[in-house]
Amino acid sequence: MVLSQRQREELNKAIADYLRSNGYENALSEFKREADMPGEIEKKYTGLLEKKWTSVIRLQKKVMDLESKLNECEKEVSGGAPTRDKRSPSEWIPRPPEKYSLSGHRSPVTKVLFHPVYSIMVSSSEDAAIKVWDYETGDYERTLKGHTDSVQDVAFDQNGKLLASCSADMTIKLWDFNSYECIKTMHGHDHNVSSINFMPSGDFLVSASRDKTIKMWEVSTGYCVKTFTGHREWVRSVKVNPDGSLLASCSNDQTVRVWVVANKECKLELREHEHVVECIAWAPESALPTINEAIGSELTNDATVKDQSKKSRNSPFLISGSRDKTIKLWDISAGVCVMSLVGHDNWVRGVVFHPAGKYIISAADDKTLRIWDYKNKRCMKTLDAHQHFVTSVDFHKSSPFVITGSVDLTVKIWECR
Repeated sequence: MVLSQRQREELNKAIADYLRSNGYENALSEFKREADMPGEIEKKYTGLLEKKWTSVIRLQKKVMDLESKLNECEKEVSGGAPTRDKRSPSEWIPRPPEKYSLSGHRSPVTKVLFHPVYSIMVSSSEDAAIKVWDYETGDYERTLKGHTDSVQDVAFDQNGKLLASCSADMTIKLWDFNSYECIKTMHGHDHNVSSINFMPSGDFLVSASRDKTIKMWEVSTGYCVKTFTGHREWVRSVKVNPDGSLLASCSNDQTVRVWVVANKECKLELREHEHVVECIAWAPESALPTINEAIGSELTNDATVKDQSKKSRNSPFLISGSRDKTIKLWDISAGVCVMSLVGHDNWVRGVVFHPAGKYIISAADDKTLRIWDYKNKRCMKTLDAHQHFVTSVDFHKSSPFVITGSVDLTVKIWECR
């Protein structure tokens, strides 16, 4: 390294001060003669060499720490960025920091949801509005207004042409997602409507309410065609299984129920949670191999248990998240809880399967987003997602994105790699 004339003079003076303060008089006079340094050394050079030396060591350590972090990041990027082929999409999980943090809602965000076709997503809020965003650019698109109280849930039909929303104003609204017009408002619940879902055919909707009922609605007429009764408290969520033959619901009565759509019969009442059950999700077909491996590892040597497990390999499975801070996996054909995931420090508010079925993603009031390697019953990653409770999470079925909504009024988009 080449020093300028001024830097060289300052260094010489600092060395001379060091030699003087340590009593190296002979070395000092020889050094001053060879460095051609006349006169006394100014006071400002006192202790300068030691200060510089210790700060250099401190900075060296900082540089080494940063270099090791950079190496880790480079390894992660080369091993898992969406642009690389080294890690398969089935392994992609959300990585911090978030790609976008979107603000615009004036009250807590209640639900976030990806559009099934376009690169857009919607969020609903206690401010009675539904907002549409582009998740690839982070741009705000528009606001759908019509509800007069908190919008609790939103759902798209399979091709994304219709959006359904439900609200604490006791109504369900149907929106044409091409014109963004509200085309129907359905009345029938006697209290806050907390959950909405399309049947796979798209001809019917199901809703859950604080009036303790689940209702089925015909989309073309807006008429209520069925009411499912049995829960003893507020029904928090209702979800339809992939073939449309079963409904799952969860409630403040601490149970999960499974209903046969055809005859409104309650097929199962699952009671292992110790508090309000907030959210549920059906396991996709892609999750069955991992679920079977997970259950298989739990088996004893008892032959009957093994045989039973073989029979139930393609059983419908369901996950539920509760205010008791746990996530439970249920085998619906056997009617039993086969796994409990413990790790969140507060109410679990959202659960969703990774599209490839290997992981479960959960959001909770402990402000985190967690990725569970449920085959090994462990939380493999925790993201400090929001400043306040995380109320909702969704994982895109084909693009590497996860979205979360929170009481902190923001919606966040996380890129997966």
